[in-house]
Amino acid sequence: IGRHRSGFDSPVCLNASGANAHRLGYRVGRYRVLGETMDTGVGNALDKFTRHVGWSHPGGPKIEAAAEDGEHVDLPYVVKGMDFSFSGIMSAAKDAYDDGHSVEDVCFSLQEHVFAMLTEVSERALSLTGTDELVLGGGVGQNARLREMLAGMCEARGAEFYAPEPRFLRDNAGMIAVLGAKMYAAGDTVPIEASTIDPNFRP
Repeated sequence: IGRHRSGFDSPVCLNASGANAHRLGYRVGRYRVLGETMDTGVGNALDKFTRHVGWSHPGGPKIEAAAEDGEHVDLPYVVKGMDFSFSGIMSAAKDAYDDGHSVEDVCFSLQEHVFAMLTEVSERALSLTGTDELVLGGGVGQNARLREMLAGMCEARGAEFYAPEPRFLRDNAGMIAVLGAKMYAAGDTVPIEASTIDPNFRP
């Protein structure tokens, strides 16, 4: 939906959602995976921390609010080429909280580290593809700090950045129905007995 509404021709698409985190290159009607999480999706990773501190789901907005009053705590930063990992930073964040760091400080540092990782690999994808268009998608894309980091990076390199309004970054029955109609029209169907959910399905 972000690519459609942006009007971009060949953007890099960053999908920062609960179950997934990956960057896709779009060109001539096809997507290519340029990089992805090596373990868990970014939203699920953040939710693991908020469950640890006893907060209800969804955790992302609570982290964003708490981070406003936080300061830096050292946490791991794991980028490997075009891929990235969240498992280590989540374990370290839980440990930091258990060791007495304030939840505000840990939330601030989680946002800064995780979103810097996503911004770094997005810039690398822009450089790799030679495009100057970046689109953000996924539920975590509602976070103002992530949007700010990506917009700043794009401005610094003369690229265009598009982030849909938050209502298009949530689970949306209308978008799912339109996708289903397009798939059906294209003859892309799945037998009901084979239609169970696969959370590890790649784009």
